[in-house]
Amino acid sequence: MPPTPTQLAWRGRIEAVLRIAAPALDLMLAAGDRLSRMVERDELEAPASHASFEHAEQRAVGAGGDGP
Repeated sequence: MPPTPTQLAWRGRIEAVLRIAAPALDLMLAAGDRLSRMVERDELEAPASHASFEHAEQRAVGAGGDGP
């Protein structure tokens, strides 16, 4: 069923608002991206490059052959 004239009018209004707001939304996304990169760079503690299992005890996962 094709859209009614009222639905077409509302769709046109919404699309017009989105066209007007698009540059501001793009600017907000770019600013957020830059901010997240700056915060990530300024972390106090660098994340570990790999996990160390030297002193950790390894556990069996799943159904194993060592049953009671």
